[in-house]
Parts: sequence; C-alpha cells; structure tokens
Amino acid sequence: MHKAEPYATVGCVEDVGALSGTGAGGRVAFQYPNFRYYMTARMLATIASEMQAVAVGWQIYGLTHRALDLGLVGLAQFLPGILLFLVAGQTADRFPRQRILQCCYVAFTCVSALLLALTLRGLTSVWPVYAALLLNGVVRAFNGPATQAFLPLVVPEEVFPNAVALASGVSQGAMIVGPMVGGLVYGLTGSPAPVYAGAMAACLSAMVLMGQVRVQAAQRPRGIARPGVLLDGLRYLWRAKMTLGAISLDMFAVLLGGAVALMPVFAKDILGVGATGLGILRGAPGTGAVIMAMVLAHRPFKRHAGAIMLWCVAGFGACTVVFGLSRNVGLSVAALVILGACDMVSVVVRHTLVQISTPDEMRGRVSAVNMMFIGASNEVGQFESGVTAAWLGTVPAVVAGGVGTILIVVLWSRIFPELRRVNELQPTRQA
Repeated sequence: MHKAEPYATVGCVEDVGALSGTGAGGRVAFQYPNFRYYMTARMLATIASEMQAVAVGWQIYGLTHRALDLGLVGLAQFLPGILLFLVAGQTADRFPRQRILQCCYVAFTCVSALLLALTLRGLTSVWPVYAALLLNGVVRAFNGPATQAFLPLVVPEEVFPNAVALASGVSQGAMIVGPMVGGLVYGLTGSPAPVYAGAMAACLSAMVLMGQVRVQAAQRPRGIARPGVLLDGLRYLWRAKMTLGAISLDMFAVLLGGAVALMPVFAKDILGVGATGLGILRGAPGTGAVIMAMVLAHRPFKRHAGAIMLWCVAGFGACTVVFGLSRNVGLSVAALVILGACDMVSVVVRHTLVQISTPDEMRGRVSAVNMMFIGASNEVGQFESGVTAAWLGTVPAVVAGGVGTILIVVLWSRIFPELRRVNELQPTRQA
C-alpha cells in the first residue's frame, strides 16, 4: 500500500513518545496547539449547524405540520453535495485546506444571516427556507472534504487514531450542546431568530480560530486538472475494498435507520415535549457518542475492530426500533444515547481507515467520496424517512428503518468479509 507523505509541522511538541509518559494518556492529541485551535473552530461550527437544524426543523413543521416537508430539508442540503463532490474533493487537494475552511465558515455565516432575514420579514411559505438550505448544501459540499483531509495535518501519524477519537468526541459534544441550546432558545423566545443570530456568531468565531492554525502543507499543483483526476477518489475506493465496505455500511445503515428528521414529530405529537424536548432528543445521540469517543480515546481497539463495528451498527438498528416504539421520554432518550454510542464506533473505525490508508495528495478526493456517502446517509436518509412516514406513518417508518439496518449488517458481513478481519487500527507503513 502506498505510504502517505510525512505530515506537516504540527505544533510545539515534537516527541510523541515523551507525551505518552507525561500523563496525557488518551488526550495526547490535545498537546498540539494546532489540534486545539482546529477542534475549537470545528466545535463552534458544529454547534452553529446543530442549533440551526433544530430551529429549521421546528419552524418548518410549525408552518406545514407535514413529515414530508421535514424530509425535504435533508434533500435540499444533499443535492448540491451529490453534484459537487468531485469538484469539492479536487479543490481540497489543490488549494490550501485551511483557507477553504475559513471561506466555508464565512459562507455558513451568510446562510444563517439569510435565514434570520427571512424570519424577521415573516415566513408564510417554506420554499425560501429550502432555497437557503440549498446554499447551505453547496457550502457543506466544500467544507466536508477539507475538514476531513485537514485533520492529518495537525497531528503526527503516530497519534492520529487518538486524534480521530478525540475529534469525534468533540464534534459529538457539539452535537449535544447545539441542539439543546437551539431548542432552549427557541422554546424560551418562541422564535428561531435568536438561534440564527447565535449561529452567525459561532461561525464567525470559528473562522477567526482557523486563522490561528499554523501548518506547512505539501506544495500542491495549481491550474486546471485533467478530467480523470476528479474520479481518482472513486477509483481508489473501488480498489480499497475494506475501506469501501466500511463507508458503504455506514451509508446504508444510517440511510435506513436515521430517525433524526422525524424528531419534531415525536417531540410534538408523540412524546409531547415541545421545542426544548426536541433539543434534548437531538442531543441524546451525541451524549452517547461523546462517552464512547472518550472510551475509545483511552482504550483504542487492540483486536477485532471490524467485528465490533459490525455488531455496533446492528445495535444502532436495534436502538432505532426501540426509539420508534417507545412512548416514554426516558426510554426514548436512553435508546438514543445507546444509538449514538454504537454509531461512534462506526465513525472512528471508518474515519481512521480512510485517513491512515490514503496518501495525502489523495485525501481530499477520497474524503469527498466519503462525505458524499455520509451526506447520502444523513440528508437522503432524512428525505427517505419523511417519504416513508408520509406513506406508512411515523412510527412504522422508524421501526422499518431500524430493521433494515440490521439486515444491511448481515448482508455486508458477507459481501465485505474484509471488514470482519480488521484488527487493530494503526497507520500502515512501508517496509
């Protein structure tokens, strides 16, 4: 396997082995200033996105009271990604990723400002919101590959698995805080306007923090690339069956098992917990994910990482079924917490496989394909949930999706036997 280029300068700490003896333990990646700046910026951007997602969902459902309209929220944000992922991946490989991220944070600020302006003018139709979400999807198409491909540049490869676990934990922590803050603010004020204003402030702060990161990235080619280069990420993944299996497993599992899009329906009509309760429900998977991320940071996989991932994805499906059938708020929250913990195992294994086995000059394009798969699982999953709920009803749609996730795990374990044989997650080195 092709060995990745040595990573760029990563901060003030030079001796990774010395860090292990300082008591840093599972927090070794935080010893690097670049990692701290980068993760703080990423955390703020995620908080802004999650706050905004709660506000948009509650605002749209309040206007239409139709589950299908919630599904269209996901579709509006995914369509730009499926159209632009090849260009976005090539952009992340040919231009400074740090600058791309700063531009994306400014663009996210503009989208929040647009949603704020629409709200203050008074909304009687959801279509202007969908237009803003399409713009948000365009920005996300470029932000995703640059975000994933930038992480290996801020830590040395020896601590990259630890950085993945910590980064996932921080992101999931933001996915707890964001929905809770968004739901609380919306519930107290009765308006999404303060939520959108807060999202603007968070994204601008993220842009400033990214400016503090100092890396010396490898020189990248400029100019117009040959058309075939755009497809290199797809070709690479087609050859890397193990990585392809991990990415596609996550895509189909979340595509079928995602209940996030329908949470406003559960919060308002089934559990009766209102906007504040919606924030708690949206934050519950992140709570489980943070707990699992911290466990994995301190106790990384030593054996059977692939088999554990498969079992956890099946657990994700089972928890989705429990959530769909529950009429008790406590049980629903508990199911979502366990669901998030199971999902975090898949996230860490998948992201580590993608990044440690991919050459740096290819990371943007491979990450773009990965982000397309993630977008398909999240946003198209929301659309699928909305359509299925419109046909079958909310509860049957969620339960059927959870059962489908379990069946996908069984099928993928046969199609990609390499996944079952993944053992310890460590960077691959040339002899």
